[in-house]
Parts: sequence; structure tokens; C-alpha cells
Amino acid sequence: MNIILFDGKYRKNLLPLTFTRPTAELRVGILTLREKWEKLFPEAKISFWTEEYLRRKYPAFETDDTVFIAGNVCGNQSLAGEIQSLNYGECLFASGELIALRGKKSDFARVEDLSIKESACAPVQIRYLYDIFLNNEKALNDDYKLLVAGKQSQTLSPTVTIVGNPVRPDGLPAVFVEHKAHLECAVLNVQNGPVYIGKDVQIMEGSCIRAPFAACEHAVVNMGSKIYGATTLGPYCKVGGELNNVVMLGYSNKAHDGFLGNAVIGEWCNLGAGTTASNLKNDYSEIKIWNYAEERFVKTGLQFCGLIMGDHSKIGINSMLNTATVMGIAVNFFGSNFPKTFIPSFAKGSVAGFSSHELKQFYAMAETVMNRRGKTLTEIDKEIYATIFDITAKYWRVGM
Repeated sequence: MNIILFDGKYRKNLLPLTFTRPTAELRVGILTLREKWEKLFPEAKISFWTEEYLRRKYPAFETDDTVFIAGNVCGNQSLAGEIQSLNYGECLFASGELIALRGKKSDFARVEDLSIKESACAPVQIRYLYDIFLNNEKALNDDYKLLVAGKQSQTLSPTVTIVGNPVRPDGLPAVFVEHKAHLECAVLNVQNGPVYIGKDVQIMEGSCIRAPFAACEHAVVNMGSKIYGATTLGPYCKVGGELNNVVMLGYSNKAHDGFLGNAVIGEWCNLGAGTTASNLKNDYSEIKIWNYAEERFVKTGLQFCGLIMGDHSKIGINSMLNTATVMGIAVNFFGSNFPKTFIPSFAKGSVAGFSSHELKQFYAMAETVMNRRGKTLTEIDKEIYATIFDITAKYWRVGM
């Protein structure tokens, strides 16, 4: 089967996270949206239909018979079965939204002429930035079943305390530890879900973790951390202090004390020691958040929403951020006063004043950061960031 994951109409709602990746490369639960489909269709060739400036890094491989799947949809076994059963020229809808289509790209222009099926699954769709942390619990539980069924967990150290039943009602272990992970003197509360510890993960002593929780490969939880579910640490993330319902996509650090809740952190980000981001307004009123599609602040219907942080952004020590702050790509913010709740990409400075990152300066910093993890900032990456720099220049009049 040939599968193309297409961005669809919600991509702009998911900026700044989708400035640097297709929608399907977002992490919700343990896996990215793309990785879920790879698990569900292990024999399939999977590629992306995304923005033109991203296509050199994320190309599409179309055949005459291709299954197109909306990149913002969380895959599961039931939905995969419905997609598998599609015949050529058929498409699958859920609540008025196109979920999948089997055919060619040109068929998108004539969907109304195709044979339409309605999904019985009510699949989880990521339409807004906050949908990532709102749906993280369900996605984490679904991914846990995909990843651990039929596998053997590494034996836990006797110094680790499990609160709750170590065996779930479905027969799976409540805690699953992959090869070469290290846990000592930690408390894992599994009363509300599973705990997944990936390969080479380190959970240091004194850490208290409430499920559902996932730490992907090479993640580190520092001593004395307090983590509430549903929280996901992407690969190579390092955390400390207090987290509550946080999704970190990968390669990012919040290694010290400070609070972060109801938040989504992109890749290659760093939150300095003592940094705290509010997730609740003082008057408990409804939260508004910056929306790139509408280019204004929009109501969310939420009472809790914290920091949204684009790739390669950095926050200095002892910084404070207001509820529902949206920080763009390659931001460098420092200082102890609250900035505005929308900070445009490539902004550098404090509330006393911002300037724009020079691209050469940003590339040098990004190369240094990525080299520490054995990764390279490629020429294609530089072209992508140069395009984002041009695209986002107009937001300076809004955010500064």
C-alpha cells in the first residue's frame, strides 16, 4: 500500500509547530501521527503532501493507486481497518471531515463525485494547538497498546515504587520499560493509566510520576521531578521541576525547577532554570490564544492552557510567561517581566525591546545545539528556515 499523509485545512491552526514539519510529524501520545500509521500499516510506503517549501525534506511519492490520509488524524486499529477496506475511488468521512481517500491527487477536486463512506470510529483529530495536550491521554493509551502488546518489559529495580495495580485490566503491564532504560528510587502512580519508559531513558531518584506518562528514547527525568499526566517526553528531552499535561516533541530541555502545564514544546527548545509558564488566568476566565490562520487572538473555551513553543526557541533563567503564550520559531527571550502572549518567530530580546535574529547567527546556534545530539543542520534545513524567516516577518507589527 502507498500512503500519503496530507496536511489539510488545519495546518495553519497548528502553526508555529507546522512551520517546520508536516502536520503528521506532530507527536500526540507516545508516537508522532506518522509513526502511528507506520505501526498500523507496517508494509506501507508512507510520505507527505505538505507545503511547497517543505517538500525537499518531506517529499510525496504518488502512484496511480494511493491512499491519502489526513495528517491531523490519530490512527488506531479500528480506523485502520476502515481505511484498509476502501476501494479505488472511495473516500472516508467522519463528522463532515475527509479522513481518507483512495485514488489520485486529482480526485480531491471532485470528492463529491466519489463514493463516500462514513467512519464509525469518531477518530481523534488535531485541529488546534491545544488539541495536542487535550488528546494526549487517549492517544497515549492507544499508542501504549500498539507498542507493548506481545513484548516483554525490562524488569523494574526493587527501588522503584508502583502505586496501583501493576497489571492492567487488559492484561498488559501498567509499566513498560524498554531495553537499557534506568530507573531508581522513583514513584510511579499507575492508577490513571500506563507508564511507558523508552530505550535508554533515565528516570533519576526522587522523581514522582503520575500516569499516563511516556518518555521516549534517551529522555531524562532529573532528580526530584514532579510530573502529572498526561505527559509525553519526546526523544532526547530532559526535564526537571514540575510538569502537568505537557507534550514535548523531541530534543528539548526544561531541566530545572519551574512549572510548565498544559503546554506543547517543539524540538530543540530550552527553558532556563526557574522559568515558569502560567496555564490559568488570575480571574479564571476563558483563555484566548493567538491563531495564525485568523491572525488574531481567538477564544478557546478552555480554562487551562499554557505555553506553545516553536522549534529552536530559547527562554532565559527565571523568566515568566503569561497564560497561553505562543512563541514562534527561533525566539530567544530573556528577562523576568512578562512578554506579550504572542512572540513572533526570530525575535531576540526582552520586554525592554526585541530585535530580529540574523539568520547566520541563528544557523550557528542551531548547528551547535544539534551537534550535541549528533544531528546536523542541513542546507535543506537552512532553506526552510530562510523561508520561514520571510513568511513570518509580517508578524512583527502584531507581536512587538
